[in-house]
Parts: sequence; C-alpha cells; structure tokens
Amino acid sequence: MSVPTIRAATPDDIPVTAAMVQELLSEIMAETGLNAFETDHATTERLLTSYIETGSYIVFVAIVEGGPPAGFIGLTPCRSLYANGDFGIIPELYVRKSFRSCGLGHALVEAGKEYGARLGWKRLEVTTPPIPPFGRTERFYRSSGFVVTGGYKMKIVL
Repeated sequence: MSVPTIRAATPDDIPVTAAMVQELLSEIMAETGLNAFETDHATTERLLTSYIETGSYIVFVAIVEGGPPAGFIGLTPCRSLYANGDFGIIPELYVRKSFRSCGLGHALVEAGKEYGARLGWKRLEVTTPPIPPFGRTERFYRSSGFVVTGGYKMKIVL
C-alpha cells in the first residue's frame, strides 16, 4: 500500500464519512452486545455538515491511492481547568477493516496531534470502547503515545 494522504475533509467527503461513522458504531454495538448509540446515516450527514461548516468538529480523512476515504478522525475543541486550558477530544476515529494495520490510524492521530499543537491545545483525549472486547484499540492508542488517566465514560440522556 502506498503512503496515505491525510487531509481535511471537504463537503464531498461527508457521505462516506457518515457511512464510516455508522460502521464504527455498528461494530462497537455488535462486539459489546449493547445498543449504545441511536443515530442514522441521514442525521449523521446533517450533523457533519453543520459541524464542519461551523468549525465545531474537525475531520481529517485518510486517502489511499486516490480512492475514497478509508478512515477518518474527528476532533472537537474543549477547555477545562483540569487540563489547564484548551485541549482536544477525539470523539471518533475509524479505519475501515480492509485498511487496518497499515498505518492509517497512526497517520490520522498524528494529524490530530499536529492540528491541536498548532491551536495551542494542551492535550488530546480519547475514550476507548469497552475492554476486553476492544483491547486492540487500547493497545493502538498506547502505541500512539496515549496514557490511561482513569475513569469510565458515562452518560445520561437528556
């Protein structure tokens, strides 16, 4: 496989990125047996369009050999006192199965780190899917330089 091109998503990338979001969520729910996400392709496309237009959600896509995006990383800016200011969160990172273990995930994380550093973010955070079903995901993030900071991801529906 050739070296991937990592670039900011364009409006033309929204349908395939929305499809990858659905693939990611379906994979997590199938592996965990939990129906944890309630979203559909049309809603995801609409939200992606709005978020990208407003700059509230940044997307980088991985392109292999001129094809459609094979993976993406989403980033959201945040701020907190515990992080000493501005930082970023990776709400979604996904590489299609046929492109895994080829360096796309690491290239996408590097793009996110470089983007955040340019904006002066203090850190980049991510929550992994449940372990042990997603132990490989945790090992991936560790190999990208992330360290466990404790806690669980929790939610309450409003």
